[in-house]
Amino acid sequence: MGAQLRVYRRRIRSTKSMAKITRAMELIAATRITKAQRAAEAAGPYAREITRAVSAVAARVSEHPLLTEAENPTRAAVLVITSDKGLAGAYTANAIKEAESLSRLLTEQGKEVLTYMVGRKGIGFFNFRERPLADSWEGFTERPSYMHAKEISAVLMEKFVQDTAEGGVDEIHIVSTEFVSMITQQARASRILPLEVQEVEPRVLEAEQGPLPLYEFEPAVEEVLDQLLPQYVTNRIYFALLESAASQHASRRAAMKAATDNAEELVKTLTRQANQARQAEITNEISEIVGGADALAAASAGSE
Repeated sequence: MGAQLRVYRRRIRSTKSMAKITRAMELIAATRITKAQRAAEAAGPYAREITRAVSAVAARVSEHPLLTEAENPTRAAVLVITSDKGLAGAYTANAIKEAESLSRLLTEQGKEVLTYMVGRKGIGFFNFRERPLADSWEGFTERPSYMHAKEISAVLMEKFVQDTAEGGVDEIHIVSTEFVSMITQQARASRILPLEVQEVEPRVLEAEQGPLPLYEFEPAVEEVLDQLLPQYVTNRIYFALLESAASQHASRRAAMKAATDNAEELVKTLTRQANQARQAEITNEISEIVGGADALAAASAGSE
């Protein structure tokens, strides 16, 4: 019985130590969420304005290689944003699941899928299963910068303008995690090139975004669009990286809070079991003492 009590006490000490670690990681993630949210909010106005600018310019261009969909698209690039570190709940798993769903859809449409991966966890997932990656980046998913987004967009744009016969792609998709709230983060897929044109009534568009500005183009509209679209793609990727970083921290905070709560509940259960074991040990010792006293009393009475 004493050995069992030592086992319980050892497990209680180790569980308390683990709870301290997960609690510290929860607090660290909570502080980083605020910074990541501020970065995403700061990038939001520019992202919205450049989208409006590209929409206004695209409305004045009849044909452009970056806006026109291929008649028979045969290859698509999918950029997947995951995390560099673990202990973030289902953050990476949800992003990969969404990417695999998108890849199946594109394959059913007769398109070859080239996967571009951001994040050490996603790279490890594909390498372990011996799946090919067209390119990968790691080491900055918690604190992405604009230069990281520019590096990624340069590779994707090079593939997009390249002829498909030479290894180019007809479409570029991005799979990232949208930061909905501290509780909810949702993996989503979207196409960034060619631009998806949606038919919306002018009054509805003005009610949502305000009237589109009137631009005067110098030089030609096509040349302006050539300069604007790469910046648009870079900004879309940068904003996705920022939102994914905030989602990653929020997911890690939730996972560490759940781990801390589970550890505290386990400590209570182990403490109760240790108390029961200790009470059983005391009861057994008392029974042995009483039995010994009875035996001595009986022996004394017999000798008399």
